[in-house]
Amino acid sequence: MSKSSIEWTESTWNPLTGCTKISPGCKHCYAERMAMRLQAMGQPNYRNGFKLTLHEHVLEAPLKWKTPQLIFVNSMSDLFHEKVPFDFIQKIFDVMRRAYWHRFQILTKRSERLADCSPWINWPSNVWMGVSVENQDYTFRIEHLRTADAEVKFLSLEPLLGPLPNLNLTGIDWVIVGGESGPGARLMKKSWVLDIRDQCQRDEVAFFFKQWGGRNKKAAGRNLNGKTYDEMPLVPEPVMAEAVR
Repeated sequence: MSKSSIEWTESTWNPLTGCTKISPGCKHCYAERMAMRLQAMGQPNYRNGFKLTLHEHVLEAPLKWKTPQLIFVNSMSDLFHEKVPFDFIQKIFDVMRRAYWHRFQILTKRSERLADCSPWINWPSNVWMGVSVENQDYTFRIEHLRTADAEVKFLSLEPLLGPLPNLNLTGIDWVIVGGESGPGARLMKKSWVLDIRDQCQRDEVAFFFKQWGGRNKKAAGRNLNGKTYDEMPLVPEPVMAEAVR
């Protein structure tokens, strides 16, 4: 487990690391930069750099964490990457099911595989499933997400690279918006963010504004018209398991 600086979660759990680029949002991948840095530091889980690598030895880690947490699963990869064996995906879901006192957030760009796998997954109620959408060309991922049987569904519109008018938010519980950060960060326009916020308010969907981004994201901050938006989906709090007290 790693305590996370990502604004919309608390911790990360990476039973797999590494990925490959599939769309414009991947161009300046933060996970790739971090993986190469960790490899240079000699971190054993990143011995392969950003090449997809499974880590069986960390699969059951959440079962040892006693305090209920909001956990981002595979912040350094994509669970539904085409090279991740389905039986390994099933193992991860089994751990999440047994660690029912936590809430787990999964985010993918491989929405087609998500839709294909969903009927064969026993979805625990403590798993939130999301897809990334960076511009209008990738809104089809939302349709794939809608077919999944997850109880909580969310969108990560980050890095937001273009306007997203007329989003169909049916069945969506939460929307995160953020600008790209780091070297070469691409522009996000305020009008795009305000339009998405207004759509969420209209459809009563929780709206979370993560950051403006840019080369110095801390300096740019995360206020939108003088307000911080930290809305979260309305779900019951997890119950602490008696066995781990």
